[in-house]
Amino acid sequence: MALRPVQVNIKALDDSAVGRFWAEALGWGVSSEGPGVTNVEPGDGFVWPDPVAVCIDVVAVPEPKTATKNRVHIDLATTSPAHQAALVARLKALGATPADVGQGDAPWTVLADPEGNEFCVLEPREIYRDTGPIARVVVDCAAPRAMAGFWGEATDWTLHEVTGEHAVLRSAKGVGPYLEFRRSSDAKTVPDRVHIDLLPYPGDDKAAEVARLKTLGATDLDLGQGDVPWTCLSDPEGHEFCVLGSH
Repeated sequence: MALRPVQVNIKALDDSAVGRFWAEALGWGVSSEGPGVTNVEPGDGFVWPDPVAVCIDVVAVPEPKTATKNRVHIDLATTSPAHQAALVARLKALGATPADVGQGDAPWTVLADPEGNEFCVLEPREIYRDTGPIARVVVDCAAPRAMAGFWGEATDWTLHEVTGEHAVLRSAKGVGPYLEFRRSSDAKTVPDRVHIDLLPYPGDDKAAEVARLKTLGATDLDLGQGDVPWTCLSDPEGHEFCVLGSH
């Protein structure tokens, strides 16, 4: 039994506008499973859920983002310095703005989407040559080793590296984006604006998976979601995530 990360969930005042931004940023398409939800997915006949693709779901909420930096963000891959510069310029034309998260003189560029969600455009790195447009999903945490233990057991992704500063996982198929837990001293002060959604495999029992996650240290989370087909949980450091109903 295991779960697979299938999407990054982003809350937004205007899900359609933010969804269009991310679709243009990634070169993907948009659809909608219902009012207040914009799905951002690869094109060319893509069928969700893909074994390795991590999509983006933008969900409408009434509260705007606070000035607090998100604890989860997306890093975009580039193939050359010229590609990085061109992508940054194109993203700004789409509505992205420069963001200062204390990065200093870094080789990557930190931006925020039209509603202030931070993300990075990385300089070319060989490790991300085959990830697709999303190089990695980064989660700030206090204890990367502990997070690697929890998320490594929660999902079927493979642990690539773990130190006191960061832990890195990736699909066992060796393709798609990485999931990185990076040490940060910033404590959680507001509800997560961005989180990861997990999905059981066909034939697996969602209730049993949720029970298994709780034995690993996950806890129930009440966001006022009511009677919905997904289950909201928090990991041992309080990062919110959802277990979706079987597809």
